[in-house]
Amino acid sequence: MRRILLLAVFLFAAVGARATIFGTVRGIVHDPQHRPVPDIKVILKALASDYSQTAMTDVAGEFHFDAVPLGEYVVNISDATFVADEQSITVLSGASPILHLELKLPSQNQTVTVSADAAQSETSTSTSLVDRLQIQETPGASRSNSLAMVTDFVPGAYLTHDQLHIRGGHQVSWLIDGVSLPNTNIASNVGPQVDPKDIDALEIQRGSYSADYGDRTYGVFNVAPRTGFERNNEAELILSAGNFYQTDDQINFGGHSNKLAYYGSLTGSRTNLGLDAPTPAVIHDAANGLGGFTSLIFNATPADQLRLVAQVRHDFYQVPFDPSDPNTQGQFLHDANREGDAFAAFSWVRTLNPGLLLTISPFYHYNSSNYESSSQDFPSSDKENRASKYAGGQATLSWGEKRNNLRVGLYGFAQEDHQTFGLVCHDTSPQPQCQSQPVSEVDNPSGSLAAVYAEDQLKATNWLTLNAGVRQTYFSGGVVENATSPRAGASVRIPKLKWVFRGFYGHFYQAPPLLTVSGPLLQLATNQNLGFAPLHGERDEEHQFGVTIPFHGWTLDADNFLTRANNFFDHNNFNNSEIFIPVTIEGARISGWELTLHSPRIRGRSQLYLTYSNQLALGCGGINGGLTDFSFGGGCGLLDHDQRNTLHLGGQLSLPWHVSAATDVSYASGFTNGDAPPMAPGDHLQPHTTFDLSLSRSFGERFSANVQAMNVANRRVLLDNSFTFGGTHFLKPREIFVQLRYRFHY
Repeated sequence: MRRILLLAVFLFAAVGARATIFGTVRGIVHDPQHRPVPDIKVILKALASDYSQTAMTDVAGEFHFDAVPLGEYVVNISDATFVADEQSITVLSGASPILHLELKLPSQNQTVTVSADAAQSETSTSTSLVDRLQIQETPGASRSNSLAMVTDFVPGAYLTHDQLHIRGGHQVSWLIDGVSLPNTNIASNVGPQVDPKDIDALEIQRGSYSADYGDRTYGVFNVAPRTGFERNNEAELILSAGNFYQTDDQINFGGHSNKLAYYGSLTGSRTNLGLDAPTPAVIHDAANGLGGFTSLIFNATPADQLRLVAQVRHDFYQVPFDPSDPNTQGQFLHDANREGDAFAAFSWVRTLNPGLLLTISPFYHYNSSNYESSSQDFPSSDKENRASKYAGGQATLSWGEKRNNLRVGLYGFAQEDHQTFGLVCHDTSPQPQCQSQPVSEVDNPSGSLAAVYAEDQLKATNWLTLNAGVRQTYFSGGVVENATSPRAGASVRIPKLKWVFRGFYGHFYQAPPLLTVSGPLLQLATNQNLGFAPLHGERDEEHQFGVTIPFHGWTLDADNFLTRANNFFDHNNFNNSEIFIPVTIEGARISGWELTLHSPRIRGRSQLYLTYSNQLALGCGGINGGLTDFSFGGGCGLLDHDQRNTLHLGGQLSLPWHVSAATDVSYASGFTNGDAPPMAPGDHLQPHTTFDLSLSRSFGERFSANVQAMNVANRRVLLDNSFTFGGTHFLKPREIFVQLRYRFHY
């Protein structure tokens, strides 16, 4: 605890910055002769809520909207002389789009012309934005433990052995209200950081991050939570029921005034189909969860905003098993995994001057994962309990002026872990399958991380944007490491065509888990000719280039990337048990290209999307961190989560009688087949296609009902054969459930 308190003092003695959910919208109002027009009222309003800002143009005709949360907005002008013409704009975190508003005189048809560069033209980061309505309509995406809001809309994102992978890696960052919640553990938790029903907008970045991001190379999930601006003292009751005795229920409420907005929810869920089963039969696979979430915003003054986001949740998973497994034949196993998570993040947002924004955010995060098997299991029973506490803070200082958007700052946290390992052998035969002496070990490692950075975005011309930054990270734990991570990118917008080409080169550092192996566990490893090597941080180098092509409201985005990793993080089981030890592999090489396509609203009724990824994930060398036999191989082989082709095609359709339909069709070419020689025919498991569907109907403004079906064709194929959470994993069977929503005032 001393380490946590010392770091907290250090952080709040400094002013700095890191990631944010805010962008800045600025621009100029001018007449047809391009002369600036002062004293014009400009209004920025969110598309999906009552959130709005107003600004008056100055003597130079310029205006600023600072601290604009990520999402979609409309901009218009309120003036007695001119007619307002709304313009849609998408705000991404850290972006600063520039608008040009041309006013026309009454004799010129009294119109206002608004133009803006696309948000993607300002950044070299590949970004996807998913809003609350998409989450609600997409089949299965609103369930508490669903990650369909990521896998359906982000190329190269998929689930295998019950873990989310994106661009060939496990490690991702979750930012809640712009505050990064640290979790240095690798693949120990199942499900999203926050319930999808509590999300207003989700910004997913994959690679090419600016210097204020960077702990997790493979994906950054920036959550703008529901705030109450979409409500006016209203509550919503959500009830559902389906096969496998599943239900996912929530009551939420929210409202707002000019100064205060609030939102809260309570959620409960259960099912008999939790984790992916190791056989087509579903045995011992129940799961349940409880959670609470709240978000508060208080506008203390026109220049000061206070924000609080907090959550508590608990999840329980039975671990399914294969009754025909020769190692456990005749047994009914009772393994289970219990997870807990709680966080609180407070932010003070201060507008110092137009274009100059300061945000200071202390946070606390608790995360636990406790795996235990039955004491009657044969040949052994085991447990692995871990609890991690993080306390720290970040501050954000951003300055947007003329053609520059500058960000500098500091981020850090202290971490304390409590780890318990236990292994008991029940095999008393002359040649037991496990170590006969019981193993029990308790460790309490601690560590800390501090990072400073500087990043500048220069709009050199109307068609060229340059990004450059550097991030310096210091980590102290099982090892002490320093990392300097330079990054540079550029985007070029082709006039008239409005095509945007972008390129990026950068370095990243990912801090290692706090893991120590000593005492009886280390002695057991030594008896098996294994040893423990300290875990070092993963260091990555990334190249990426891409293009965004708009065409009559359609948007096509394509990119190509290459990531080279040293000390690639992975995990492995110990002694044929369910105890998983993080490891590092000498190197990894992950490359691929990605494609997304989004349509406009077609005839006012339908909207389509497509995501595609072709990638190759290779591990190179041997295990050089964690438990290892210190024999390092040469060359490269397929990682267990390598999947060459991943495709999603879906959309939403509005039908008569207040009925709507949504669908997602996914194709996967198959993960690595661990039983086959690599880089040869049969080195991947069989491909498969699934079809998901939802049908919804509204009965007035307050009541709606929908039916959702996952894996409609009930395809049952072997997804992967890695040893994680129950061994091999089969695609989940068909699920059908009904969801009812009722809104009411209070």
